Amino acid sequence: MSTKKIALITGANKGIGLETARQLAKQGITVLAGARDEKKANAAAAELSKEGLDVHGIVIDVSDADSIKKAAARIERDYGQLDVLVNNAGIMLDDREKEPSEQSLDLWRKTFETNLFGLIATTQALLPLLRKSAAGRIVNLSSILGSIHFHATPGSPIYGSKTPAYDVSKSAVNAWTVILAGEWKDTPIKVNAAHPGWVKTDMGGEGAQMEIEDGAKTSVALATLGPDGPSGGYIHMGEMLPW
Repeated sequence: MSTKKIALITGANKGIGLETARQLAKQGITVLAGARDEKKANAAAAELSKEGLDVHGIVIDVSDADSIKKAAARIERDYGQLDVLVNNAGIMLDDREKEPSEQSLDLWRKTFETNLFGLIATTQALLPLLRKSAAGRIVNLSSILGSIHFHATPGSPIYGSKTPAYDVSKSAVNAWTVILAGEWKDTPIKVNAAHPGWVKTDMGGEGAQMEIEDGAKTSVALATLGPDGPSGGYIHMGEMLPW
């Protein structure tokens, strides 16, 4: 059994997830880089291992219950506990050329299957291992697009957004984060939602303003919170966002 902290990051084969893995590993944490495809998971781990970092690939598809179960069993077998869970995997399927009311119900269901239900399923499966940690940390990747306050405020950065399935799924993630943090308020486990920023990733697009290195910083900070850190927060770069 390792005495180092163990972190699992879903969707860690590229973008913010991969950079989060890099930054956590640089802090001496053993990182399990999760991806739906074994080759992608191993490629991510190999890339970071070349930098001298303790990173290992692990297959986990958050929309597949059997995949989640197998990942949890592997972590229990190999490490015995989990200290950090970063629920980073997510999808955006909305057609920006269509109005919010025109997005298909199938698109809504697929979005929620990964962004909300998969996140909850992963958390539930790994909770027994997180409870074995002296200070478990859960980071749920959200977005400023999940802020109902900003959606309702003319002139806000997201007013008039046309990605409703994604946005509402992140609002739901925020609500889940608050409820989960309330359940565990008397335990060492802390749960927070992170807005990484508008980051230059495949999802963020060409107009994004933040580099990937900066986009990972909020997740890393919440994953490594001390005992006096917040729980149940909706946070970007140390600042609370309005719900």
